[in-house]
Amino acid sequence: MLFSNFKCMSQFIKLYNDSPSQKEIDKIVKVLQKGGVVIYPTDTVYGLGCDITKTRGLERIAKIKGVKLEKANFSFVCNDLSHLSDYVQQIDSATFKVLKRALPGPYTFILPGNNNLPKVFKKKKTVGIRVPDNNITRAIIETLGNPIVSTSIRDDDDIIEYTTDPELIFEKWNSLVDIVIDGGYGDNVASTVIDFSSGDAEVVREGKGSLDIL
Repeated sequence: MLFSNFKCMSQFIKLYNDSPSQKEIDKIVKVLQKGGVVIYPTDTVYGLGCDITKTRGLERIAKIKGVKLEKANFSFVCNDLSHLSDYVQQIDSATFKVLKRALPGPYTFILPGNNNLPKVFKKKKTVGIRVPDNNITRAIIETLGNPIVSTSIRDDDDIIEYTTDPELIFEKWNSLVDIVIDGGYGDNVASTVIDFSSGDAEVVREGKGSLDIL
């Protein structure tokens, strides 16, 4: 077990990517709005997320991951690019065209952050933006009304980096989070990370997303 001092027992909610239940989505959103933490499917690996506006949730994720919140490299997961200007400085048209081509999709784009970043991230100069091609994730964010802050959940195994079976994820993580969403088997290849913070594209990690978008 990761942290024996976490005692909450989570709910296990089954959702179908082609038609996620709005009733269950509403239940998940209510938990997030109270500072809850959920494990959810994406178009790559399963993620650990909370409402971007809830410091309590952010602190819980940082504690689970064993990092200092102000130094954590969490992604901002959005429903589409409409929230981009809320947290990111104005980007050039060439960069925006790449984002439009790639998203929704299995990419994380590192972009220069602006002054509207949540208080705990004020000292960060960049932010990672994700728009997963997953209806469950996007329905949660659309209903919530703002992005979620997220990080991938890694496996302790030296060979298997990411657990793909949601039932095994629940078995391992249920005492740490409020909800584990079963959206089917996940991938075991993380997103491709591309850094545009300096203007030019720098591939930080080649993952599931093709580099043909550049």
